[in-house]
Order: sequence, then structure tokens, then C-alpha cells
Amino acid sequence: MKTAKKKKSSKVLSEKKGFFGEFGGCYSPEVLMPAIKELEATYSKMKSSKKFQKEFEKFSREYSGRPSILSFAERLSHEWGAKIYLKREDLNHTGSHKINNALGQALLAKIMRKKRLIAETGAGQHGVATATVAAKFGFECTVYMGEEDMRRQRLNCIRMELLGAKVVPVSSGTGTLKDATNQAMRDWAKNVEHTHYVIGSVIGPHPFPLLVRDFQSVIGKEAVKQMKKNAGKLPDFVVACVGGGSNAIGIFHAFQKYSKVKLYGVEAGGRGDEPGENSATITFGNPGYFHGTRSLFIQDSEGQIQNVHSISAGLDYPGVGPEHAFLAKSGRADYVRVSDDDALNAFKEICRLEGIIPALESSHALAWAKNLAKKNKNKIILINLSGRGDKDVAEVARLSGMDSGNY
Repeated sequence: MKTAKKKKSSKVLSEKKGFFGEFGGCYSPEVLMPAIKELEATYSKMKSSKKFQKEFEKFSREYSGRPSILSFAERLSHEWGAKIYLKREDLNHTGSHKINNALGQALLAKIMRKKRLIAETGAGQHGVATATVAAKFGFECTVYMGEEDMRRQRLNCIRMELLGAKVVPVSSGTGTLKDATNQAMRDWAKNVEHTHYVIGSVIGPHPFPLLVRDFQSVIGKEAVKQMKKNAGKLPDFVVACVGGGSNAIGIFHAFQKYSKVKLYGVEAGGRGDEPGENSATITFGNPGYFHGTRSLFIQDSEGQIQNVHSISAGLDYPGVGPEHAFLAKSGRADYVRVSDDDALNAFKEICRLEGIIPALESSHALAWAKNLAKKNKNKIILINLSGRGDKDVAEVARLSGMDSGNY
């Protein structure tokens, strides 16, 4: 487990223009600009609309199951030595935080009178969430998913199909999230008039990093209130896994103003530090342009995006959202990395000690929190448990030598 180096920044946040310091912006093909401008205008209007906010809150409560609970992990706390609290996004409808954003974007798509939703997905959780809201509101739905991710996340492929979505396998590249995103972008460019692209993380051209952050910020807003009520104070540390970064920014956002609360984003350290062996973008990435935004990306000396790896399909992406790049450079958040093996061990440990099967993505945050707890006895650590791990059980069994026919 290693920590990315911090650099101080004097850049000023300019969210309205789509920039977080030097990162962000909108760098998209001309054919997409009318749709992007329409989305920006619609969201800007709806953000201040009490009617829209009430509708979003209603569906979040009555359909998604918010607020998600905050639970004290008694056995983990005893074992690790710190006071461990879990923000239970795994208990949301569809099994992760992804429903928060999918629901918000579906409501925007209704206002824009789109007839079809498309999405990219890695672990399948965003794909399931998009397919779910498409079924709820009557949209056609297509989800792009890399063939490698389809293999290791077969359960979520079946869930999407049951919900009426067309799941399109992507064989190019490494057959993972980056490649699925590429294909979704191509689809959007061809069908932009009647299709809305539900980007699943805080990536992509402005306004996506901003609006996805805003829809996911409900996590942190709830957590601040719940920590004050349940623990009597705010946590000393907030820990969340980071791929593109939507669950992390969702819980970080409300805590950013509390300078005494340390924020840790946990990236996929994979199998090692060599190129292609990890997905630790903030540790190994450099500024560049990809998928419509300026952020940090894992790339070669000529700016070509490189292949990456993670045991968790949802973290297997060579970039990170521009707001995370800004938080890292400004020093407000620390970004660290956890190996495949440590994440797998954390997955098993929380199963045994808390009766919770976490997503492999969330297991990265759990692994770092354990390391943090051992060095900070009696401190309070809040972990965003971003998703449940039903989808990962078969892959964990395979990697652990458990799939011998008896399972």
C-alpha cells in the first residue's frame, strides 16, 4: 500500500466554466456539442428548480431507498483498533451508489425528450442502474461492456438483459471500461438527436463531471448528518475507492469544507507498479486529454493512453475525474493505492467479520482503512461501501481456487 505524492496548487476552482483548477473543460467532437450544450443548459436550469429537486428526492426516497444507512462496524472496529463506520451504498436499489446518478440523468433525459439511453459499464453496476431507470421511465436502453468485464461480471449482464437493455460486447483493446466508453461515445455521436449518454462517473466533457458529482453528493450530505448523530462528531478520516471517482467525490464533497477531516481516495494498485499492471492514475498518470476532458491519465511519452489492470472491473480505467486531479494537486485529498491481493483479502475479511459481501471496488477502500486503523487507534474512520459484491463472488471463487465444482 503506497501513497501518491501531493503537490500544492494555487489554482482557483471555476466549476461554472467546467474547470477544477487546470483540469476539466469540454473537448468533444463538433457533432456532440449541440447535445452537450443542451444538457448543460437543461441541468443549469433544473439545478435551481425546486420542482426538479423534489422529484429527484422523491424517487431517491421511494424508489432508490434513500437515505442509505450509516452503520457502526463493531467487529471490524474491535479487530482493527479504530472506530469503523460504513456508509451503506450497497443497500441502495440495484446494489450500489450508481443509481443516484442514473436516476438524476434519466429525469434530465425526460425533460430533453430523449427516447433512448446508452451507457458504458465496467463492473456492470452502472449498466444495471441505467437499465433500471430506463425500464422505470420507458426508455430504450443500450449498454456497452468490454468482453473481459462481461466474463467476470456475468451476473450483471443477465440483470441488464432482464431489465430490457441490450448489452453490446466490446472486443477492442483490452475489452474493459476504457473500450466500452469509446464505443458508447461513437454511438452517441451517431444517434445524438434522440439519445442521451448516461456517463457513469465524474469523467467526460463538462457538464458531466459536475452534474454526476452533484447527483452523488447526497452520499456525503447524509453522512455528515449521520456521523454527527450516531458518533457525536465528524470522522477523522473518510476513505473511498477511486476509479473514475463518482462514489469518492460523492462522499468527499460535503466533507471538503471540514479541514480536520482527512480524505483518502484509494486507487487500484493491481499486480505492481509497472505499466499495464495497475490502474493507479493519480500515482502514475500525467495531464492529458481523453474522453472529452483534461485530467490525469496513464499514458506513454507520446500521450497515447496505456492499458491498465485491476482485479475490480469498476476500477479498471486509465484516467480519473478532473475534480479528483484537482483535489490531489491542491493537497486537499490524499490518493493511495492498494494491491489486488490486499483488496481480495479485505473482501474476505469483511464477509467473515461483518456478514457483508462488499464489491471488489469497495474492498480497496476497506483494505486501506485497515492499514489506516492500525496506525490510528481509537480514531474514527468512515468508509464508503459503494457497492455489494454479489457480482464478484464467482470471480473471487475462481481467483481463490474455490470454483472446483463444489461451489
